[in-house]
Amino acid sequence: MALLLLLVIYVAFIGLGLPDSLFGTAWPAIYADLGLPFSFGSFVTLITSCGTVFSSFKSDSLINRWGTYRVTLFSTALTAIAILGMAWSGNFLFFCLCALPLGLGAGAIDSALNNYVSLHYTAAKMNFLHCFYGLGVTLSPFVLSVLLQDETGWRGGYRLVFLIQTLITAVIFFSFPLWKNKNTAEQVEEQYNTLSLRGVLRLKGIVPMLALFFASVALEMSCGAWGATYLVESGGLTAASASSAVMFYFLGIAIGRFISGVLSIRWHGWQVVKCSMYVLFIALLMLVLSNHIWITTVALMLIGIGNGPMFPSFSFLTPENFGRENSLSVMGVQIAVANISMMLMPMLCGFLAQQVSMNIFPYFLSMCFAIMVIAYRYRPVNKGYGS
Repeated sequence: MALLLLLVIYVAFIGLGLPDSLFGTAWPAIYADLGLPFSFGSFVTLITSCGTVFSSFKSDSLINRWGTYRVTLFSTALTAIAILGMAWSGNFLFFCLCALPLGLGAGAIDSALNNYVSLHYTAAKMNFLHCFYGLGVTLSPFVLSVLLQDETGWRGGYRLVFLIQTLITAVIFFSFPLWKNKNTAEQVEEQYNTLSLRGVLRLKGIVPMLALFFASVALEMSCGAWGATYLVESGGLTAASASSAVMFYFLGIAIGRFISGVLSIRWHGWQVVKCSMYVLFIALLMLVLSNHIWITTVALMLIGIGNGPMFPSFSFLTPENFGRENSLSVMGVQIAVANISMMLMPMLCGFLAQQVSMNIFPYFLSMCFAIMVIAYRYRPVNKGYGS
């Protein structure tokens, strides 16, 4: 039964990944269809992230009151409804309105399941959880790369993702008996401290960890949001071709998380992070130094492989870094900061690109990596781990 529950959680994380890559990949087709400047994508990202930040900050109280199952079920259903609304939208304003429930649902799922797995499963299972997220964010570009060449266009892609998300919601709904068998784990969750934001910020080592979350997510989401636009504006590709190329970036995320899941069976989480940073450095160097389409595609895939393990590794280290009793509150703040990054940094990247050109894209990602390197230097390290 425990294995079946874990599989349900993995399926739920596919549902978390589907919308995250959907907008960034579809945006070149959307702004052309609606006659908008490409920088307007920042407004959608901003609204989505506002919803995500709000639900992340409220996640500990929501989970303590309703439990992980109900929060996950309702939030997944909410994202499905939002995606359908976007597919039906006839103008940019309605599209933006649908972005708010999309963000609210995503933030609650992220906090609930990350904390649940960090408390009740191993580091390998946490990385495999985010590997399934990688599958979700890979599936959306694949769907769009096919349907953008069809008469249904980006709207057809959104409708198909809505159907997949609805199926995932049904899987979670019918998994209720599995969660009932884990009632003891749910009760343990409710006994954990509920710290205020000020209380979390007083914990030793929290600032470098928040900076690591901020920088990693800034790099991941900016690359996902603007990678296709970079290939269209600077590489001269069509929207469909750019979707196919960016699919390799999201595939890299899944591959990186699978590899880190295997490595984490024997390696400590910080060792996985250190190795991933070397891969990320090589990938960004390739992206900066070359504008050849195939080298750029490989670089994007390596960015996914290198940055992919960061978020699950940071999440799993939360109980070790700050104590199991504080993990629920700390996780909510970490996810909220990650989503503040998701809100601000892709928007900043889009603004700079509009003012200068999309050629600034590789340098913006490199700046995010530099922040990550500095924060890693001051990371909290358990005394039992010396590397």
